[in-house]
Amino acid sequence: MEPGLWSGASRLVCRLWTSVSKALFAEFLATGLYVFFGVGSILRWPLALPSVLQVAITFNLATATAVQVSWKTSGAHVNPAVTLAFLVASHISLPRAMAYVAAQLAGATVAAALLYVLTPGDVRGTLGINLIYFTGCSMNPARSFGPAVIIGKFTVHWIFWVGPLTGAVLASLIYNFILFPDTKTLAQRLAILTGTTKVEKVVEVEPEKKDSQGSSGETEVSV
Repeated sequence: MEPGLWSGASRLVCRLWTSVSKALFAEFLATGLYVFFGVGSILRWPLALPSVLQVAITFNLATATAVQVSWKTSGAHVNPAVTLAFLVASHISLPRAMAYVAAQLAGATVAAALLYVLTPGDVRGTLGINLIYFTGCSMNPARSFGPAVIIGKFTVHWIFWVGPLTGAVLASLIYNFILFPDTKTLAQRLAILTGTTKVEKVVEVEPEKKDSQGSSGETEVSV
């Protein structure tokens, strides 16, 4: 390989790696913030449990902060269910989706570990893992996974994966294939899935096709 080509390929790989690593760190940080403040709001600290309104406000503010931190870098998934929905809709490749989920779970686990270390034993209890069954409605597998790993309690943990992931798949299918169907071909979807082409390239082609079809239609009418 010529030196010029090798240098260009090296720069391309470096830019790609930098972009991916930034996105993964953004997902790690955003999910960690969400779990740290969200789960922290459930703990009995001070002595009385917080009200449902206080917990709801904290979770929403944590979500807003997580989205603000990561939306420009990674798209602010912050939830394995959201990443799966993007994957079903052909908006993200399978390797990137798997990396996102790994980063989200790692961020949630680190945040739960920090809470476990920083809070007294009589306060942390099970890090709220036994409260969300009836009062919290997790909807985020990462939020449930982090505390479960640190506490070592996986009782009915599968519910917090099956429920959100099933809902995400159904919502993505309904939105992208029924309500607002796109025109991606099977070949384009497979290329996006495997990561051999970027979603942006497929999206850029569609307006050009529509413009060419519209201009040809106008020509026929004018004749």
